[in-house]
Amino acid sequence: MKEATFENALAFAQDLIRLPSPSGEEEAVARRVAEEMDALGYDAITTDEVGNVIGVIHGSGSAPRVLLNCHTDIVAAGDPAEWEHPPFEAVVKGGFLHGRGAMDIKGPLALQTYAAAMLRGRTEGDVVVAHTVLEERGGWGMEHLMTEAGMKADVVIIGESTHGDVAIGHRGRGELEVVLRGLAGHASAPGRARNALDLLPPVLAAVRDLAANQPSDPMLGASSLVATGIDVLPESRNVIPDQVTVVIDWRVLPGTTFEDMTAAVEAAIRGRLATVPDGFGIDVRMAQERQRTWTGLERDRQMFSPGFMVHADHAVVRAATEAVGRRVGEGPATARPWTFATDGGWSCGVHGIPTIGFAPGEERFAHTNTERLDVDEARWALSRYPELILAVQQAVG
Repeated sequence: MKEATFENALAFAQDLIRLPSPSGEEEAVARRVAEEMDALGYDAITTDEVGNVIGVIHGSGSAPRVLLNCHTDIVAAGDPAEWEHPPFEAVVKGGFLHGRGAMDIKGPLALQTYAAAMLRGRTEGDVVVAHTVLEERGGWGMEHLMTEAGMKADVVIIGESTHGDVAIGHRGRGELEVVLRGLAGHASAPGRARNALDLLPPVLAAVRDLAANQPSDPMLGASSLVATGIDVLPESRNVIPDQVTVVIDWRVLPGTTFEDMTAAVEAAIRGRLATVPDGFGIDVRMAQERQRTWTGLERDRQMFSPGFMVHADHAVVRAATEAVGRRVGEGPATARPWTFATDGGWSCGVHGIPTIGFAPGEERFAHTNTERLDVDEARWALSRYPELILAVQQAVG
């Protein structure tokens, strides 16, 4: 049986970084994770129909079940020449582990996998480690785990980087499309067409109106939305387009549904354009994406990730901050939200399971060509993880 040491965990993280795993192409990483769980002596290891890898360390009694979660997919690395260190070589240099996935999220994934193994014989409740697919594209893996597979857990710990703090929530994200419709025609005869671009100014003004009137939360800050793209069809430059799609990225507070979002955009457009001119049309919808898992399942999924928030006075949060402590100085860890969305939106925002986050790594390096993980911080985080798991287990017991 492999020893659950930090050195072995770091080597495991390097192995994972060397296996590129874009969303929907996580098979090699999933199989490597299952192999490591087996080497560490997990009591049960399964891979579900969407490709999530799930390992269990059984507890000695009937104490609450803790679920540890990271994701197996990564974002694209871009041009390797733009990286200081090659994105898939997992170089350790200058006290950092470098590469795509070093801190988002293969480094923390390795630490969670080892932390659970370190609790063999020490935990009264089961510790489940579920590393999920397609988190970077809306979280199909976690949604499936919670909704369709019926995963039961009393508390969830997400391994997205927190720089040693305890994360307690984040805003959700929705991607909307405003589709403007007209009648295509040859650019030499504009009078025969209905140019869908003519509807663009009032629609962009409506987006600005809505952005200026957003609710705010003392911890999470304000909701925010912005137009991020415009697609035109047909694409030929000598054709008057009959379809223009405006893409909106909306960061919403917990509890906001996609129905709320589409209704608000429709109302804002009516405020700028009370009547749609004859021959034109406007549709507002959530963006959809056809996704395919590495196991072969396909589904059209709406591009919506829920938000969530656990109150800073919640027993789980208090137990977690006390158990983790501060890497430098004394006292409990800081409790604060993430700036980005995570799979915690499904476990807590939708299913109501108390969910927190803890991992090494600075959020500012996520999705960049300078992605890195401080090795000393990672070592410290692994030393705190077993105590964190036991503390939150007791807090919900």
